[in-house]
Amino acid sequence: MKGVILAGGKATRLHPLTRVTNKHLLPIYDRPLIYYPLQAIARAGVEEVLIITNPEHAGHFLQLLRTGSEFGLRLTYELQEEAGGLAQAVGLAEPFARGTKLLVLLGDNIFTDDLRPSVERFRNQDRGAVIFAKEVDEPQHYGVVEIDGEAVLSIEEKPPQPKSRLAQTGIYLYDERVFSFISELSPSARGELEITDLNNVYVSEGSMRCETLDGWWIDAGTSHEELLAANVRVAELRRSGLI
Repeated sequence: MKGVILAGGKATRLHPLTRVTNKHLLPIYDRPLIYYPLQAIARAGVEEVLIITNPEHAGHFLQLLRTGSEFGLRLTYELQEEAGGLAQAVGLAEPFARGTKLLVLLGDNIFTDDLRPSVERFRNQDRGAVIFAKEVDEPQHYGVVEIDGEAVLSIEEKPPQPKSRLAQTGIYLYDERVFSFISELSPSARGELEITDLNNVYVSEGSMRCETLDGWWIDAGTSHEELLAANVRVAELRRSGLI
């Protein structure tokens, strides 16, 4: 299995902070945000990792992370040269990961759960995909997952009337077919290939599972308020040795 971290985008909601650097390089307590998904992948036992970012900041990532040996990883880098959506970004990993299963993380997600048991279970799964969800108070702001046991019945993006309180997080496991599925997607109304549309391909064939995170999770890159909340909570968790 190989890992992919999606760390591109313009992050206009975080201006003026992101006018000079990529949001995944902003500090969260005592280290850059990108460190947290890298550490999560290393804990999961996945050693080969592709970081996908935008051209203007690629050199910053290379200067900071180099080969990835600090994390026990082997890092490769790829450029997303246009705002084509998260699914399009995953598709850029095909030369790196063709024929293997994938662990995909959004680079601005921070969480305390250990993914290793889930990754090992997925290694032994014949086909399909897994998404990870977290129960939240205001699910209408997220992609909402409706489940029956572990089987995913539907995923709706920011629905006005959510069918559950389970928010889709930025953690995904895909089988080897993911790239062929991406090649068949059509752009959304905003002209991008959406990760929810990709996930719904697996939902439609009945092969998408959902696992629920038990620990703490935050999408640190959505607003200044979430960025601040991530700094405060991570500082507490770091001092307690929990992250």
